[in-house]
Amino acid sequence: MAQWCQLQMLDSKYLEQVDQLYDDSFPMDIRQYLSRWIESIDWDTVAVQDSLATIRFHDLLAQLDDQHSRFALESNFLQQHNFRKIKRNLQDRFQEDPVTMAMIISRNLKEEQKILVCAKEAEQEGEGAVSAMVVEKQKLDNKVKELKDKVQFMDQMLKNLEDLQDEYDFKMNTLKNQNELNGMSAKELEKEKFNTTRMCIELKQKRHEVVSFLSELLNLTQSLIQDLINEELPEWKQRQQIACIGGPPNACVDQLQNWFTAVAESLQQVRQHLNKMLELEQKFTYENDPISQKKSHLENRALDLLKNLLSSSLVVERQPCMPTHPQRPLVLKTGVQFTVKLRFLVKLHEFNYQLKVKAVFDKDVTEKKGFRKFNILGTNTKVMNMEESNGSLAAEFRHLQLKEQKLAGNRTNEGPLIVTEELHSLSFESELHLNQSGSPGLHIKVEAMALPLVVISNVCQLPSGWASILWYNMLTTEPRNLKFFLSPPSAKWSQLSEVLSWQFSSVTKRGLNQEQLNMLADKLLGAKAQRNPDGTIPWTKFCKQSANEKSFPFWLWIEGILDLIKRHLLSLWNDGCIMGFISKEREKALLSNKCPGTFLLRFSESSKEGAITFTWIEHDVHDKPVYHSVEPYTKKELSAVSLPDIIRTYKVMAVENIPENPLRFLYPDVPKDKAFGKYYPKPSETPEPMDTDVQEVRGYMKTELISVSEVHPSRLQDNMMPMSPDDYKVLERIMSSEFQGEN
Repeated sequence: MAQWCQLQMLDSKYLEQVDQLYDDSFPMDIRQYLSRWIESIDWDTVAVQDSLATIRFHDLLAQLDDQHSRFALESNFLQQHNFRKIKRNLQDRFQEDPVTMAMIISRNLKEEQKILVCAKEAEQEGEGAVSAMVVEKQKLDNKVKELKDKVQFMDQMLKNLEDLQDEYDFKMNTLKNQNELNGMSAKELEKEKFNTTRMCIELKQKRHEVVSFLSELLNLTQSLIQDLINEELPEWKQRQQIACIGGPPNACVDQLQNWFTAVAESLQQVRQHLNKMLELEQKFTYENDPISQKKSHLENRALDLLKNLLSSSLVVERQPCMPTHPQRPLVLKTGVQFTVKLRFLVKLHEFNYQLKVKAVFDKDVTEKKGFRKFNILGTNTKVMNMEESNGSLAAEFRHLQLKEQKLAGNRTNEGPLIVTEELHSLSFESELHLNQSGSPGLHIKVEAMALPLVVISNVCQLPSGWASILWYNMLTTEPRNLKFFLSPPSAKWSQLSEVLSWQFSSVTKRGLNQEQLNMLADKLLGAKAQRNPDGTIPWTKFCKQSANEKSFPFWLWIEGILDLIKRHLLSLWNDGCIMGFISKEREKALLSNKCPGTFLLRFSESSKEGAITFTWIEHDVHDKPVYHSVEPYTKKELSAVSLPDIIRTYKVMAVENIPENPLRFLYPDVPKDKAFGKYYPKPSETPEPMDTDVQEVRGYMKTELISVSEVHPSRLQDNMMPMSPDDYKVLERIMSSEFQGEN
C-alpha cells in the first residue's frame, strides 16, 4: 500500500504529526494529489544532485499542470485557483534553488515513515505500554469536561436566581401597592408577607449557593491552569526539544491548544457570570449580601487566572531553522534566511489580528566582553491570524536573517567561548488588549522564547554547532541558560547513545543497534565500557581535541560517516548491508567460523571525513583463518565508483596472474549477488544491427573499471590492500582497446 494511503488510515494523533510536516513552502495539497508520483522518486538522491533536482522540479511543475487540467475537466474552479497559486509560489521559492525543494520532500517522506513506524510499534505494544500516559490525558480531558459542565450549570443557576429575584421584586411591589390601596384583608396581608419573607430567605440562600459554586468553579479552573502550565506545557516543550535533535516527532500541540482554549472560554463565561451578578446586586441588595462581599475578590481572581493562562499561551511551534538544513534546527548562519513559527494556544476569534509579535535577539544578554552581537534583518514583526488549514492562531517568520555587529578591535581571543559554543536567544514579544463590557480591560504582555541558538559565520562550523545543540538539549530543559558551555556537564552513555542513534534514524531509515552502540561505547569509554556501561562522557571527549592529541574529535568522525551515508551509502545502510560500527577484534570474532570469502562492511576509524572498508576471511594451508581488509574508500573514490560496483568487480591477482574475486558472502551468509544485485548496473539492451555497425566503425569495445590487487591474499595477512579506484597500481584487463587493423 502507498505510504500516503497508510498515513490516512492512522489515528488523529498521528495525522496531527503529519499535518505539522506541511506548510506553505510545500503544501499538503501537492502531497495529496501527486502522492503516487512523489513516492516513485528517490528524493534522497535528487537532494544531492543539482542537475537532477532541476529536472525533478520541472517534472513537478508539469505534474501540477496535468492535475490543473483534470480539475478543469471536473469544473473544480476552487482547486484550479489553488493549484495556480501553488505553482506560482513554488516557482518563486524554488526556481533558483530546486535542491531545497528536494530536501524538503525527502525530509517529509522520512518523517512520514517514522510516524508510520511509531504507529505500528504502538499498535504492537498494545494499550498497556501507553496506558499511564493515556490515563493522565484522560484525567485532564475529564477535568476540562467537568469545568465545561460546571460553567453550564452556573448559567442555569444564575438564570434561576434571576427568575426568583424578578418574582420577589414583583411580589414586593404588588404587596406594597395593595397595602397602600387597602385592597387586602388583614389575614390576606399577613399571608402575603409570610410568603414574601420566605421567598426572601430562599433568594438569600440561592445567592450564597451561586457565590459558593462560582468559587468552586474557579478552584477547578486554577487547578486546570496549573496542570497545563506546570506539567503539560513543559512536557510538550521537552518533547519538542527531543524532536529537534532527531527524536520522535513532537505531537499534541493541537490537544494542548484545545485544553487552553476550553479553559479560556470558560473563564470568559465566568466573567460574564460576574457581570450578571453585578446586575442582580444593583436590583436587590441587603446586609451581608455574599455578592456584595465577594464580587471584587471573584472578579480579581477570574481576571488573574485568565491573565496567567494567556501570558503562557504563546509558544514557538517550529523552532528557528535554515530551510537549506531542515534537519539541523537552531544552528543559524549569518546572512542566510531562517524561518520560525509561533502559535497562540488560545484559539478565540476575538484574538484574531489582535496580537502583533516582534522578534528580539539576545534580549536579556548582559554586556560581556567578547560576546558577539547581532542585528535581525528582514520583517521582524508579524500579526497573528487564524490559519485556514486548522484554524489555529499563528504567525510564521520566513525571511529573517542575522548580521553580526562589527566592533572595533579583534575579538577573536577575547571571548570566553568559541563561536560554536556561544549560545544566543531569540524571543518574541506581544501585548494583548481585550475589553469586555462591564469588566476591567485586559492588558497582558505575552512572550515566547526559542530554544538557545548557535550562530555560525561559515558552513564548515555547522557540524560543531550542531554538536553544541545536541549536547545542550540532551542535558537541560532550561531555555535561558546561555552560559551552559562555560561549564558543560558530562553526559551519561545511556543518554548519548540514544541521541547518537537518532542522528542516523533522522536522516535514514535505520538507527543504531546495540552491537553498533557497544562499539561506540568502547571508543568513548575504553575499558570503562566493560566495567560501567552507564559511564559518563565529558563534552571535551565528545567534541573537542586536546592540543596533545593527534586524533580528531569523536563527533566529527560520526558527522563524516553520516555525510558519507547520505551521499553514497543510503540504500545500503537502509537495507542493513552495512555493519558499520564494529571493532577489529569483534570483526575477527564474527568472521572466524564463517566460510572463506565471507565479508562485512565497516566504517574506518582513521578517517575524519568518513570512509568505509570491507574485510573478508580466507584460510591458509593449515586451515587457520586469515583476515584481509582493503584501504578505506572515501567520498572521493565513491563519487567515481559506487560501492556495490566495487564489490561486484573487485579482484585479487593470483599467483598465475589470474584476477579472482575473493568476496562470496555478505555476513552472515548472504550470497554477494543476492545482497547487492539490485544495486548493480542494469545490463544494456541488445543493440540493433545499425548500432553494432556504428560501434565497429569506431573500433572500440565497451569498457569497465575493475579493482585488482597485485598480491594474492595468501601472501598478506591483516595487511591493508590499496584498493582506491583512483590510485590502484594495476589497471584492469578490460580497458579501452582497439580491434586488429583499426587505426
